[in-house]
Amino acid sequence: MSNRNRIFTALCLFFASFSSFAQTTPTDYFEVSKNLEIFAEVYRQIDGVYVEETAPGNLMNTAISSLLNSLDPYTVYYPESRIEDAMYLQTGKYGGVGARVDLVHGRNTVLEVFQGFAAYKAGLRAGDIITQINGKNVDGISLDNIEDGLTGAPGTNVTLSVIKLGQKTPITITAVRESIKTADVPHAQILPNNIGYVKLDEFTQTASEEVRTNFLKLKEQGMQFFILDLRGNGGGLLREAINIVNFFVPKGTEITRTIGKQESWKQVYSATNEPLDISIPIVVLIDEGSASASEIVSGSLQDLDRAVIIGSKSYGKGLVQQTVDLAYNTKMKVTVAKYYTPSGRCIQKLDYGNKVNGKAQQFDESQIKTFKTKNGRTVVDASGVHPDVEMTKNLSRDFINALNRNYAFFQYGSQYKLAHAAIDSTGHFTLNQEEYNAFVKLVSDSAESIFPTWFADIKNLETALKTSSPDVDLTAQINALKSAVKAHIAKDLMANQNDLKPLIEMKLVEMYYFRSAALKQLIQNDPWVTQANQVFNTTYSAILAPQEKK
Repeated sequence: MSNRNRIFTALCLFFASFSSFAQTTPTDYFEVSKNLEIFAEVYRQIDGVYVEETAPGNLMNTAISSLLNSLDPYTVYYPESRIEDAMYLQTGKYGGVGARVDLVHGRNTVLEVFQGFAAYKAGLRAGDIITQINGKNVDGISLDNIEDGLTGAPGTNVTLSVIKLGQKTPITITAVRESIKTADVPHAQILPNNIGYVKLDEFTQTASEEVRTNFLKLKEQGMQFFILDLRGNGGGLLREAINIVNFFVPKGTEITRTIGKQESWKQVYSATNEPLDISIPIVVLIDEGSASASEIVSGSLQDLDRAVIIGSKSYGKGLVQQTVDLAYNTKMKVTVAKYYTPSGRCIQKLDYGNKVNGKAQQFDESQIKTFKTKNGRTVVDASGVHPDVEMTKNLSRDFINALNRNYAFFQYGSQYKLAHAAIDSTGHFTLNQEEYNAFVKLVSDSAESIFPTWFADIKNLETALKTSSPDVDLTAQINALKSAVKAHIAKDLMANQNDLKPLIEMKLVEMYYFRSAALKQLIQNDPWVTQANQVFNTTYSAILAPQEKK
């Protein structure tokens, strides 16, 4: 069968399945059928008569992507070439060497190596540069666009040309791809005052079992208080979130409910198993990166007055997705329902049914409703999970994200590794003032690449002024403006070093000793963990106490 015939056959299968779906929904069947027929005719005409040769598969991918982009960012189509991406979301597993690589200044640079996997065993380390993969030059090319790259079937070999950090001549490394699955719980430990700490990074198929295992180990070590850290956890599987809440609430307790168009998604999810502990005091840490399943756990424990929530307001994703199989080994992740916490609130922040210039709008304050927890405390919907104890940040999330996204921490870490063969791995590593000043200088000197949007406005101004006044030399004034912005950035970095130094120290430890050691380093001086300790000692019961009826 030709590629063109396969496309048309796939279209027919898609239309047939869609029509069958439409019969079970309140959608106007005639309207759906009519528009599908129009689309098929447009597609056929373009393929048959358009003056240039077309690629049917690319046309279809573009059409599907445009269709789904009009909905929400969580409804995604996975062609066969990206099927492993869909599987990873569910299982957390993929075939590869166990390294995180990205383009830094046009070169594929190793940002992180996962301990114990193929890349680590082959000698690859953070800061190394990969110049060739299986003999192919990869400079300037994202590895996502390389078919035979670091990822692939377990058991297959991959040969890399690598420039080690600080060296100039590449060496050859051979690694055997394997099934990669990083831990959902990268770190757990007992802190002073018998406080147990568990960091949960993802909600894949093993999340609840890993939380369970680590929780029980900590209890054996004398844990009397429990911190569950969900900061930066973007969510995952619904059932794993339900299982984790079930550990701490009585059997039969409602945990969440979902409501969707299909009857199968109008469900109440309750605790079906006996809990692990229904009395231990719990603090859940959340921030703007805590989303979806993280918000089910934190929102449900808050509604049930089973935990004190500390941090900053969560992301606000109250939508549930389901992955469905399509024809020819393709898949689609589609939003099928909204979830509601036990008090009845949906924390979804953006209204994808109300877009302005293609951008979803936040719910207006007048639309936000109040609800009551089990003990009568007031909580709100449509705006994420609001913490019971709010932690303030002097530097915005956007500022920190820019430092991360544009590799400020990584570049500083690479310089630091060249000057220091080893650092403390026990959680007590400290940057001195001179070393922190070096970080400030690096960020200030590289400000135009770290904060490109700020300087893009200056460049636009420069272009506009040259266009309107070509005979006037404004170079000195523009450079003075750039210098002023860099000085402002340096001033902010110096003023907020108490917030930034622990983060830099964690990033450095991660480059030397992997994620578990980095988290051990971070929580030694983490103000949010310190706040949790204070809450356990002083205000925990008062925060969760029943409210008198007025």
